[in-house]
Amino acid sequence: MEKKVVNNYGSFETVFVKGKGSTLWDKDNKKYIDFISGIGCNALGHNYKPLVKAIQKQAAKEIHISNYYFSDAGLDFAQKLLEVTGFEGVYFGNSGAEANEAAFKLARKYGYLNGGEKRRVIYTLKQSFHGRTLATLTATGQDKFHPACFGPYAEHFKTIAANDFEAIKTAFDETTAAIMIECVQGEGGVNLIDPEWAKACADAARKAGALVMADEVQTGVGRTGAYLASDALGFEPDVVTLAKSIAGGIPMGACLFRKKAAGVFVAGDHQSTFAGNPLACRAALTVIETLEKPGFYERVKEAGDRIRKEIASWKNPLVLDVRGKGLMIGVQIKEGTKPFDIEVECMKQGLCVSTAGSDVVRFLPPLVISDKEIDEGLKIFKAVMERFAS
Repeated sequence: MEKKVVNNYGSFETVFVKGKGSTLWDKDNKKYIDFISGIGCNALGHNYKPLVKAIQKQAAKEIHISNYYFSDAGLDFAQKLLEVTGFEGVYFGNSGAEANEAAFKLARKYGYLNGGEKRRVIYTLKQSFHGRTLATLTATGQDKFHPACFGPYAEHFKTIAANDFEAIKTAFDETTAAIMIECVQGEGGVNLIDPEWAKACADAARKAGALVMADEVQTGVGRTGAYLASDALGFEPDVVTLAKSIAGGIPMGACLFRKKAAGVFVAGDHQSTFAGNPLACRAALTVIETLEKPGFYERVKEAGDRIRKEIASWKNPLVLDVRGKGLMIGVQIKEGTKPFDIEVECMKQGLCVSTAGSDVVRFLPPLVISDKEIDEGLKIFKAVMERFAS
């Protein structure tokens, strides 16, 4: 495969050809239960009929237009998104990294307008992950993502430890432009954020004159059982970034802003050729309308609780912890067993999972996963875990 496509992802040799619900089939017609959903992108699973129909219908009308103009699909989705989230404005992009890049530029401009050259510092959390561009890599609070070969990195990014109340007492001052909080640290190990700490951190940052931002690229769009995970944490960010699940698998990102973050961007400040194209916006509108149906979020919470309780009930000696919110789940593995080895074995047995941090097997199944598919996937995972424990 590497001769055809540069394998900078370290991809498996598996070639998928079709999917339905939370199930995939490869070119040899082998069946796999999908517990990763394109790293949290396929919110409505595979071949979800209303989404397919919406994409087909929009493709027959228009796929892309220049951002010199507006599209009806873009305006329809923007209106719905702002109604659901309570924000005042939105910038559309194509990915989570783009959404975060927009947020960082917005923060830098806000800092400049409200403190001049000295207000440049953007805080993120240790063990965070924000993307693969140079700025978002710099913002990522994990040293392993900062190899010397990509330096020099952007200046004025600092980190603070999540849930450390002492640290926030001295972190923010007149040099701080913003703090960005991941509502659950996905790539860092599915680490939960204490709501009281999040509110205290936001209060301290605001007192220093800084913006409060939430990276919801992975936690947003229903993943934790609400459209925005920051609502449950209660710290009311001025800026929120979204991507992954937002358009059900069509590439898209968004940067939402309100209150003192509204009105910072003006024409020419930040642009992207494909941003907010009609195809992605129509898909995103279908996703948000589906999530808003009665009982949807409750089902996400129930399914996630069921998976976590089932794994915990096995009492497998390799499992140190089972954590997460909604259908964002991390299984922490005892030192001595590599999560990637478990991922490889799961693939061999017909289950797609991922890893997070250095010791966590991660599940991000479609939000519409059925009980039958949950049972099939957990049966495989249990057998794999028993094999590694023996």
